[in-house]
Amino acid sequence: MTTRGGFVPSVVDRAWIESAAASLHPVLEMIEAAAGPDGIPILDREAGRVLTALAAGRRRIVEVGTAFGYSTLCMALGQPTDGTIATIDPDRSRTDRARGWWRQAGIPDGRIAVVNRPALDAFAAAAGEPALAGPFDLAFIDALKNEYAAYVEAIVPRLAPGALVIADNVLWAGRVSGGRPSKPGDATDVLRAFDTAMLRDPRFTATILPVGDGLLVAGLRG
Repeated sequence: MTTRGGFVPSVVDRAWIESAAASLHPVLEMIEAAAGPDGIPILDREAGRVLTALAAGRRRIVEVGTAFGYSTLCMALGQPTDGTIATIDPDRSRTDRARGWWRQAGIPDGRIAVVNRPALDAFAAAAGEPALAGPFDLAFIDALKNEYAAYVEAIVPRLAPGALVIADNVLWAGRVSGGRPSKPGDATDVLRAFDTAMLRDPRFTATILPVGDGLLVAGLRG
């Protein structure tokens, strides 16, 4: 990524942005501290700030992949106070911990509905999961990489016109571009195919932001 004169934002530039930004919410810091020792993958802080900004004005959000609820809280802090989030993760032990952190951040329980099922099963059983009925104006995906494309197809009928679909890890630590070596079965090929399909999908206007591990942002045409 270059700009006029060949300038490429560096680690120094990113550090300056972080220093100039508002202080990170203390509960987000708590989740970061807990996730590392437990080996729980969470959204990169830089990408979290982007997600918070993109959630502004988005009142109905669906998330695939809750983990410790870091990205969930990023979005809840950015969306209007009357907004709601439906987040899907089959691991109740993780989402129970996430609920505790959301409460500490002052997010009312009624704003975040947790669906403890595998995501594709949950979408297929929509009649039994009213929280997933939509319409949603933002969808965030950060779960099983080989199911990303299937998540999008399940979510699209539930989206409002102009909704955003955001997916994390789409650069896969440099493996998708070939900048770092990949191994068979490490999801690189699946993510590369997903990225290419989304960037060329006529239903969306899409791009990839090189923040964190790569955020794909796609706006639904309509």
